[in-house]
Amino acid sequence: MALHFELVTPAKLVRSEDVHMVVVPGAEGEFGVLEGHAPFMSTIRDGAVQVYKTEGGTPEEIEVRGGFAEVGDNGLTVLAEHVEG
Repeated sequence: MALHFELVTPAKLVRSEDVHMVVVPGAEGEFGVLEGHAPFMSTIRDGAVQVYKTEGGTPEEIEVRGGFAEVGDNGLTVLAEHVEG
């Protein structure tokens, strides 16, 4: 099973792919999202979104600044104010 992950800024869609897990820097602490996670919404703090493409793999880190994360039926969407790089 795979989690559909999208990373969006006000300017563009940065990433849209199926992954194993994503760890998000939530305002109240980091949280991990796998396929089938309960619906959830959180503000995010400046930090690194860690994208695990496979189970046990090394994560890719994407630096983000501010925004929101939403887990729903379609997977995880991170709406970041700014993405580094």
